[in-house]
Amino acid sequence: MKYYSTNGKAPIADLQKAVVKGLAEDRGLYMPEEIYKLPKAFFGDISGMKFQDIAYNVASNFFGEDVDEDALQDIVYDTLSFDCPVVKVTDNIYALELFHGPTLAFKDVGARFMARLLGYFLRQGGDACGETATNRTVNVLVATSGDTGSAVANGFLGVEGIHVYVLYPKGKVSPIQECQFTTLGKNITAIEVDGVFDDCQALVKSAFMDEELNQHMKLTSANSINVARFLPQAFYYFNAYARMKALGLADNLVMCVPSGNFGNICSALFGHEMGLPIKRFIAANNANDVFYNYLQTGKYEPKASIQTLANAMDVGDPSNFARILNLYSQNGTLTPEATHHRITNLISGATYSDEQIKETMRQCYSETGYVLDPHGACGYRALQEGLKPGEVGVFCETAHPAKFKEKVDDILGIDIEIPARLRAFMEGEKQSVEMTKDFADFKAYLMQQ
Repeated sequence: MKYYSTNGKAPIADLQKAVVKGLAEDRGLYMPEEIYKLPKAFFGDISGMKFQDIAYNVASNFFGEDVDEDALQDIVYDTLSFDCPVVKVTDNIYALELFHGPTLAFKDVGARFMARLLGYFLRQGGDACGETATNRTVNVLVATSGDTGSAVANGFLGVEGIHVYVLYPKGKVSPIQECQFTTLGKNITAIEVDGVFDDCQALVKSAFMDEELNQHMKLTSANSINVARFLPQAFYYFNAYARMKALGLADNLVMCVPSGNFGNICSALFGHEMGLPIKRFIAANNANDVFYNYLQTGKYEPKASIQTLANAMDVGDPSNFARILNLYSQNGTLTPEATHHRITNLISGATYSDEQIKETMRQCYSETGYVLDPHGACGYRALQEGLKPGEVGVFCETAHPAKFKEKVDDILGIDIEIPARLRAFMEGEKQSVEMTKDFADFKAYLMQQ
């Protein structure tokens, strides 16, 4: 499989280069030249398949041309050592719980898969691994608004030949989230940026484009801009379809995805292009409503992010919008109007204030006993308001509510139990490097490493 850039000005890349480089030379995001349809027989049998087997079939469709069959199977099965169940909340709304991995957040699958795939390519060697750099270690740069940092840090922890730098906005992630990537040490360095998530993301992108820095060290990204991070998240949606089909509820299925940088819903849309029979999708936003406004107007107007209760979705310029636009414009061959029409035929949006999020969490807990985190609350409410007669909705519950304990306890008046895995992180000592949002300062720091 070959990969092209959404900006259309970079050389075509193979999977190894796309994974190791992360971002194309023209600052665009890599896209596969083709998205192969899965056979009808696969969907006929899917309800009786295990999560790992479903994921391997999907992974083979994406990566089978570029990764040895046995190695790919090992990567998938090692990545998915846990399940992601579908839980009934109301008669027509179900939660897809994506928080049963090591860091209790949906990004565990993408991070673990990428760590293993990158390790596979490094063992293969080759120019795509940055042989011109003077520093032989592969340095993973990742910007986080919450759970990405913990998932990537733990996915890559102790992996030989790789060092991870996690950039996060100071004071804008939950205390438990912060503990998950600032207490690890070893090959993980936390960079505490005096700014917002978009500033962290801008630093990462600027680093990739700096020639001197890339001559000094091998750089790649583990954000959802990397194809190895966002594509495996499609596994979730095939598994959700399988579980709902087993219940006889898959014929009019609506998937609702709480969205920040739009990697998660983008992977679901790629799954849809592969034949996954989801009727339609809802992108649920907090007050950061750039994509919602695009759906209403056809104009994409990024703006500074707003700090909210659902902090992992505090993104004012979602990177993966470029992939969605490219996918439905057929690589820029359709007019903006035709592209907007195709997108809005399949995807609707919703946006909620902090007060609405709180109201939804209280209402759901009071009526059903189900504890939503602030991000899942956006998804649940969007289904409540957006489902049509005869439809069944599944929303992504993207992180364990205990990761936002202070917020959840205060809103619901409960004392939610912290799982043992989270308590272990909280016992560690914080280690972080303070950084301004000025790229010159960040570059100077990296040049000293």
